[in-house]
Amino acid sequence: MTKTHQISPSPLTWELMADLIDGGYTLSLSDESRSLIQKCRDYLDKKMERTDKPVYGVTTGFGSLCNRTISANELTQLQNNLVMSHACSQGTEVAPEIVRLMLFLKAHALSLGHSGVQVQTVERIIDMYNHNVLPVVYDRGSLGASGDLAPLANLFLPLIGMGEVRHNGQLRPAAEVLAEMGWPPITLKSKEGLALLNGTQFMSSHGVYAMVKALRLAPLADLIGCVSLEAFDGRIDPFHPNIHTVRPHQGQQQVAAHIRDLLQGSELIARPKKHVQDPYSFRCMPQVHGASRDAISYVASVLLTEINSVTDNPTVFPDDDMVISGGNFHGQPLALVYDFLAIALAELGNISERRTAQLILGLRELPEFLVANPGLNSGFMIPQYAAAAMVSQNKQLCTPASVDSIVSSNGQEDHVSMGGNAATKLLRVVDNLERILAIELIDAAQALEFRRPAKSSPKIEAFVGGLRKQVPFITEDRVMYTEIDKTLEYIRQVRM
Repeated sequence: MTKTHQISPSPLTWELMADLIDGGYTLSLSDESRSLIQKCRDYLDKKMERTDKPVYGVTTGFGSLCNRTISANELTQLQNNLVMSHACSQGTEVAPEIVRLMLFLKAHALSLGHSGVQVQTVERIIDMYNHNVLPVVYDRGSLGASGDLAPLANLFLPLIGMGEVRHNGQLRPAAEVLAEMGWPPITLKSKEGLALLNGTQFMSSHGVYAMVKALRLAPLADLIGCVSLEAFDGRIDPFHPNIHTVRPHQGQQQVAAHIRDLLQGSELIARPKKHVQDPYSFRCMPQVHGASRDAISYVASVLLTEINSVTDNPTVFPDDDMVISGGNFHGQPLALVYDFLAIALAELGNISERRTAQLILGLRELPEFLVANPGLNSGFMIPQYAAAAMVSQNKQLCTPASVDSIVSSNGQEDHVSMGGNAATKLLRVVDNLERILAIELIDAAQALEFRRPAKSSPKIEAFVGGLRKQVPFITEDRVMYTEIDKTLEYIRQVRM
């Protein structure tokens, strides 16, 4: 059943963002937001009638052209020119689910009533979302400073009947699809083009998508790590609450408690051990996974503030009779935390690959490469190679974007955040992490079979049992990438 989210000033939540990404939602505009948008537009129109002072982006050019005054009869053309000239995004098409987030987050920001747009402009954005008319946007071109100018320009070209869209799986000129839908192009009024193009919705949408994945992957890393621990005949001692009470980092305590819960009732973890210690990749899961969890929590709080903010420029305050040119479009808050999040997620992959490596070394009565006849069979030798390659690539992707800057707009925009680059490489880190964890799981599930007839905990047995419905125990060499892909799809469906 399709659910409807009503866009209003009410704060967005992570639960809502996860639901929107999972699909099945339509949008509507609340009466409260419609009133706020109209009030701001009416104020701006009256303000322009009674002032002879230049207002940036409303009666002037943009960027370093801010000192060029535009006549009243050219204001619509000014806004159209802005959208056309700024539509310079390049590279690979942005995924449809992220384009949908961009439309949603822009509609939400405009609905707060400080941007000076028309109600019909916001309603058209909502129509595009609801009817899956998705503008074609490319993933390169944003400096993350005056907002995401280039990609947002591509996003909103269809509002004025230009650019391309994907509709019903087909790439088509926007003008054709708008005509079929009975949607006339929007006639932009003063400031509207700037309101659409200024803002951090390209950066934010990538970050939201990555964060929803991160919030799911962090506990999943604990679960997969527990399968490996059991398969490796690991010890329970490092997860005792006393250890974590005397070093009470919140994430560390959460992970230790989670692991104790996951292992509850396990025969394997309870049986006597010959070894007195496990390698760090097992023993230090609370410390490593926990530090990443703390980082994820911090980044989530920053990003939630951002998507509930007004980030275009100038900002209109009808109640205070003020139109203020500032810098809320600057992506530095996001650029910094995206670099942080990339590092935190890369470390979950880093330690995961080390557990995978331990499982295939022929230690603790496990066969080398986890097959009964190594030599004739390579077994699980090369999945570890693939994981190692992605771990190394993640290290390269963790070179921070936020420490870079480059001058643009003839020196007017002399410090930029590079938040767009931070956002797009973050997605690649997330994708690599999912695949690294899938490789650990397929290895760990294979290794666990060599511990039979002993059983793990009910929760772990149920998790591995679900995988076994799609990926069998491997006795002889077979094409491995298909089995890894099945494992990847399995973990993408898991909800904890």
